Amino acid sequence: MPLRILIVPDKFKGSLTAHAAASAIAAGWRKARPADLIDLLPMSDGGDGFGPVLSGFIGAKPHPVRTVDAARRPLRARWWSHSPDKTAIIDSAAIIGLALLPARKFHPFQLDSFGLGKVMLAAAQSGAGNAVIGLGGSATNDGGFGLAQALDWKFFDRNWDELREWWQLAGLAHVRPPACPLSWKVTAAVDVGNPLLGAKGCSRIYGPQKGLRPQNFVLAEKCLRRLAVVMHKHSGIDRAKMPGAGAAGGLGFGLLAFAGAKLKPGFDIFAEYARLDDRIRQADLVITGEGHIDHQTYMGKGVGQIAVRCRKARVPCLALAGLILQPARANALFTQTRSLLEIADAADAQVSAGRHLRELARRAAQAFKIPTTKISR
Repeated sequence: MPLRILIVPDKFKGSLTAHAAASAIAAGWRKARPADLIDLLPMSDGGDGFGPVLSGFIGAKPHPVRTVDAARRPLRARWWSHSPDKTAIIDSAAIIGLALLPARKFHPFQLDSFGLGKVMLAAAQSGAGNAVIGLGGSATNDGGFGLAQALDWKFFDRNWDELREWWQLAGLAHVRPPACPLSWKVTAAVDVGNPLLGAKGCSRIYGPQKGLRPQNFVLAEKCLRRLAVVMHKHSGIDRAKMPGAGAAGGLGFGLLAFAGAKLKPGFDIFAEYARLDDRIRQADLVITGEGHIDHQTYMGKGVGQIAVRCRKARVPCLALAGLILQPARANALFTQTRSLLEIADAADAQVSAGRHLRELARRAAQAFKIPTTKISR
């Protein structure tokens, strides 16, 4: 009897997009069980692929736009519009994303979020009254300074000399808001709950993967702390400690402070747009996956959230991953887990992830036992 299979993976970072992972899993599963009814649902909780995923759910229309990347090099990007509710969907990773830059060519002090601000302006000037912005995957650590510049905020030192680079923010004394601020509702999709500053802030936790070195932490923290202090004085609101303010190199803080945004977990936005809970309840099996099942999975990032929702709906959840850290913990979270390391070494698993994921899915389908009822635990 055909089973209803929901395939809802995240990206395998550095190897496969969520779309590519979903397609590979489906292709492998069909080889062993061609009669099963497969529903593909690539996931994005605010990072790479957020724009295409969300726009696909509601049939939003793409709009090409000229902007700049995080290094302020010319870039042709796009945003999406949904006319019925005048909503713009914007994907930061496709504008100021780390993956768009040559490896190790630019230092984070040379990068900012100006290009994202330009796309926000373009969307607003086209008539959008709302924006949903995915923050994950950025190359920046500027606290939204570049974005604010694009929105016509001005920053000055004590002598009223204008500051033009975010690494100069240690000398910030005055800010001047735009004469005509954007009047729209912005929701920022964050995939982490870090504050802006401190041991768990953006510079120390995520800065190294963007190129910040330990010797840079003091200046980076000093600049972002000064930005937070001056904006607190300007608005009367202390946003630096808000959960998610440290998302995307402080872009969460920047959207709060300079665009009046509300922060919302990206997975919750994805789940709402995708009608995820309904689709899980209709499935006989849910297959999810990502490159690494690790502490972030167990702390509630997307793939882990899938498992939690499956358990609530009493639907089996199979996880396929490149690498599984703390297997006992993974097996307590998911109904079953399988790793690419079962069939390939680590280097080959990453280089040929699509081929190996298809084979792993085929083997999982062959071994899958048809449930007589949905799981009770």
